[in-house]
Amino acid sequence: MSIRLLIADDQALVRGALAALLDLEPDLEVVAEVGRGDEVLEAARTSKPDVALLDVEMPGLDGIEAAAALRSAVPNVRVLMVTTFGRPGYLRRAMEAGAAGFVVKDTPAAQLADAVRRVHQGLRVVDPSLAAETLVAGTSPLTARESDVLRAARTGGTVADIAGELHLSEGTVRNHLSSAIGKTGARTRAEAARIAVDNGWL
Repeated sequence: MSIRLLIADDQALVRGALAALLDLEPDLEVVAEVGRGDEVLEAARTSKPDVALLDVEMPGLDGIEAAAALRSAVPNVRVLMVTTFGRPGYLRRAMEAGAAGFVVKDTPAAQLADAVRRVHQGLRVVDPSLAAETLVAGTSPLTARESDVLRAARTGGTVADIAGELHLSEGTVRNHLSSAIGKTGARTRAEAARIAVDNGWL
């Protein structure tokens, strides 16, 4: 029996290349390809894959949110994150969301196929250099609400805009922004958001 695969990546060229490479393996079969995170769950329900390979950054839902949705709705599908962004915070968040593996896109094809097999067997597979970076980096210093406020601030809206979006008072938004700026060592909220993104905290 072949291991059935779902591939989710918003870059069509990358998605197609991954599918072509993995389809060359005699025991692997790509049964679905999607370009948005919010298409993953429906594709998994329809195509019944054994393993879903998810990119981190996608429109609709990011890969980490899609992994959490799969764990909740289709728990028998194992998730392997395959991403350009080897950031420690992403690894930690992906594992918390239920991903069984995390590899970067420049992983050689044979190693990627082996990672798929190992995840399918119920094992955890993590890029070793990223695992080491994650241990050194530690957890995000931001609270959940600070993360929400910084995420909303990335669009460049005013404090009033952020307050309206998150149903908070403007004073509360200012307090969370100030705290997030202090914790990230930034000078502005835009810089705080960039630092948080670079570390995979958002």
